[in-house]
Formats: sequence, structure tokens, C-alpha cells
Amino acid sequence: MALSSSPPLPAAIWLCFWALIISPAVSLTCSSQKFTQNKVYSNCLDLPSLSSYLHFSYDSANTTLSVAFVATPSKSGGWIAWAINPKETGMAGSQSLVAYKNSSTGAAQVHTYDVASYASVLPKDLSFEVLDKTAESRSDGSLAILAKIKVPANLAASGKINQVWQVGPGVGAGGILEKHDFFVANLQAKGTLDLKSGQSTTGTGGNDKLKKKNIHGILNAVSWGILFPLGAMIARYIRTFESADPAWFYLHAFCQVSAYAIGVAGWGTGLKLGSESSGITYSAHRNIGIALFVLATVQIFALFIRPKKDHKYRFYWNIYHHSFGYAILVLGIINVFKGLNILSPEHKWKTAYMIVIIVLGAISLLLEAITWVVVLKRKSQKSTKPYDGYNNGN
Repeated sequence: MALSSSPPLPAAIWLCFWALIISPAVSLTCSSQKFTQNKVYSNCLDLPSLSSYLHFSYDSANTTLSVAFVATPSKSGGWIAWAINPKETGMAGSQSLVAYKNSSTGAAQVHTYDVASYASVLPKDLSFEVLDKTAESRSDGSLAILAKIKVPANLAASGKINQVWQVGPGVGAGGILEKHDFFVANLQAKGTLDLKSGQSTTGTGGNDKLKKKNIHGILNAVSWGILFPLGAMIARYIRTFESADPAWFYLHAFCQVSAYAIGVAGWGTGLKLGSESSGITYSAHRNIGIALFVLATVQIFALFIRPKKDHKYRFYWNIYHHSFGYAILVLGIINVFKGLNILSPEHKWKTAYMIVIIVLGAISLLLEAITWVVVLKRKSQKSTKPYDGYNNGN
């Protein structure tokens, strides 16, 4: 018996099917976005990072800029920001419009912030006049900032402004903004807006800075976070075995000197990053890094004044050397984790470093047990030698 063919789908069903496929793609462009009160703008741009969009109209006669900025906060309850930086190309020094939902009412609201530096982000009137500002909450979870701005005379004359945009995870008491991520997309959220042509060019400095941060992180993780602990393990455990003398010392010195050289390179890249990031300060990470550099420098140069084993000051030198060594070991691992939190790499990199530390810790525990057995056995043999000799003498 022949199978009957399925009846063709009605045209309306086909239209609905294609609408479901096409509509998400269309919604990802600024041209499909609408605003309340039927506000319309001359230009719209799909900004190249953070899934953000800018609509704007510029009236050159009275130098007013009407903007509508649309973005989605990085987390529910977070914030979005669009800013003009009168002098620089980054966020520091920018004059910002920030929108977020009121924690009590859930209504979207917009406030002005003066980002004097990354350490000082305060609700404050801007250096130029904001003629009108409102915020909208949209059905897809995004927020919109709508404002009319009086463009400063010097920027109006050039016809170009430095724009910066950003999204963040939350808002604290008193309107304090929680720190945003520092991924590539966040670092690239800036550019130059040509008010006359309606075009925007985007800076790519975020990639270069991220590469420098990655280099800084790798150098310091290898130095303070791996080589120094490995060198300390060699000195503590391998030296216990008499057959390893003096090889253990050369291995220990090689690890520590190599770690110091790599650490100095990492410290230098950190200083360079700091000089290029005015207003960004990670105080704890920086202070621990300085302490590590000082302790390690003293530790390395102390090798040249190491007393001989039978010298009367060798005991005090050992106390100092071990104290500094363990301080470097602990501070180094702590600072690597602080650096990972700042850099916010993919989770696998933090996991990988944690596995390395766990493995080194497990090996240390095993060697601790083994060396204690060796030491106790050696002591027991020494304690019985006079007795054995006395018996043999008889």
C-alpha cells in the first residue's frame, strides 16, 4: 500500500516559522530597536563590544547631542554606562551617564558620574550641561539611557568626541558602582564618535594591554608561584639524603636564582602596566609584589655572604635565610591568586595553578614523612654506636 504524502503546511505556519528564525537576528541590530514616545535618531551604531548600541542625532546649530545607549548589565541588578571623555580615550577622566534599576521600585533610573579615576567614581554633576536624561527598562533585560547633552565648545569645533561605554554587575549603597570585568570586550569599549559623519572608530589598545597583563601574570606565576616553592622543597627535603650533597645545593640555587630573574622581569612588566594605567590601583597586589621583590633581593645577595658551616654566625644566618625563604614562599602564592582574581582569565587557568600547588603540597607531605623517617633512623644509629663499640671492645 502506498504511503500518503503529508499535506503541505499552510502559508501562515511557514511565515511564523521563518519569523522565529529571523527575529533574533534582527533584534541584534540597532535598526530594529524602538523607544518610548516614538523617539527617532538620525544615526545608529552596533557598537563592537559588550553587545551595545548607540543611537544619536547631532544639532550643529546649537551643538546639542541627543543619544540613546542600549546595553545589558553583566548581571541582573547591574548597571550600564555611556560616557564622553573630554581629554583622554579611556574611562578615567570621563563624564558618565549610568543607568540601573532602583532596588526598591525596580524602575530604571539614570545618574551622572564623574570618573575622576578608577579609584574615584562618584555621583556628581558633569563638566558639561545635560539638558535631559531618562532611563528605560526593556523586555529583553537590557537598559537604555536617553539624554540630550550640550557638547563643549572645543569638542563641537572638532566635530569628534571620545566615547566610552561599559556594563557592570551591581550597585551598592549610595549608588556606589561595583567594579566591572576587565576582559578584552570591556577594555575595547571605547572609540571616537564623528558627530558629522555619524561614524565611530574603535581603539584596539585593549588587546595590547591584555597581552602585557598575561605576560606579567605568567612570569610571576612561574617565578613566585612555582620555581620558588620548588627550590624551597629541594633545600628542605633533598639535602636530607647524604648522597645528594652537594647536588641539592646547586639545584636549590639554580631554582631560586632563575625564579628571581623571572620575577624581576614580571615585576618590571607590572611597573610598566601601572604607569600606563593611571587611576587603576590594586594596592594589596602591588604592596605584596614590592615586599616580594625586596625580600628576594636580600635573599639572593645574602648568598654571597653565607658563612661556612662551622662559623659561629652560621646559626643566625640560617634563621634569617629560612625566615625570608618561607615568607617569600607564602607571599608569592598569595599574590599569584590575587593576580588571577584581577586578571580574571578563563577558569581553567586558575584551576591549573591550583592543581600545581596541590601536587607540590602533596609531594611535600610525602617527602616530609620520608625525611623524618630517614633522620630518626640516622639518629638512632648514631646513639647506638658508642654502646656497640663498647661491646665490641670487650
